[in-house]
Amino acid sequence: MLDRHLMGSVRRISPEAPVPVVEVESETTGLGGAGNVVQNLAALGVVPVAFGVVGDDAAGQVLRGHLESIGALTDGMLVSRFRRTTEKMRIIAHDQHVVRADRESAEDIRPDDENLLLEKLDAALSGLRGLILQDYNKGVLTSRVIEESLKRAAAKGVPVSVDPKFDHFFDYRRAHLFKPNVRELERALGMRIQTDDDLSAAGKQLIDRLLPDVLMVTRGERGMTLFLDHQRVEHIPTRAKKVHDVSGAGDTVIAACVAAEAGGAGPVEAAVIANYAAGVVCGEVGVVPIERERLLTEISEQD
Repeated sequence: MLDRHLMGSVRRISPEAPVPVVEVESETTGLGGAGNVVQNLAALGVVPVAFGVVGDDAAGQVLRGHLESIGALTDGMLVSRFRRTTEKMRIIAHDQHVVRADRESAEDIRPDDENLLLEKLDAALSGLRGLILQDYNKGVLTSRVIEESLKRAAAKGVPVSVDPKFDHFFDYRRAHLFKPNVRELERALGMRIQTDDDLSAAGKQLIDRLLPDVLMVTRGERGMTLFLDHQRVEHIPTRAKKVHDVSGAGDTVIAACVAAEAGGAGPVEAAVIANYAAGVVCGEVGVVPIERERLLTEISEQD
């Protein structure tokens, strides 16, 4: 996704309707959605390979330019003439979010585009240390793309980590890491989770259905809980000193966790590192990636 921000000020109300007139003074663009995972990986010193679909339009060109500017490899990006690039436009006045306008095509990608995307994945898999499936219900991660990605990665011995959304929640069987937040878990299982015992019961139920190696449930201000199996459950308290904005924190968590495991960390150690990373970005305003040196400093200071 391409994030576009229009910043300005309000001095009057429109004579056409009771809405503020924002006089735009500046405009910025950046990576949103799965692109935020990519830029978190790059900021941690990883060389990320971006897979996804953009439209044959100006927003798609800008998005690809941002990916290239952070050192991401873009051979996995597919330009489709059948859809438009997902673009989120936020209008902000006096540091207040006034309105958001979306341009997107959210229907499932066509079978021909599924084939092309999977071909790009096949070409890259042997050189990957891990694969992240970051789902936003935008039609790229179809049931077939999910199934084939998991199968082909397993055949190459590449661990797959998943940040799911509701539509395909139960399609991600036998992933290495499955990382829903607690609200997504509640919705998928149709239950309320209020206590650690509730979470434990929900986690065990999900493990039985999806059979991941590791289940990580992020819990906002309560940190995260890691299920290694039915008996081994680790509750990791938040490391956030202050919370200004939780936007993009989930992207940071999965990026930091996968990067740590690729570097040799075990699941619990990787989760603790990811928890520190989330604590840092929650203290910032807006979607910002975690930087390697900042993360190392934060860990050394708290330990």
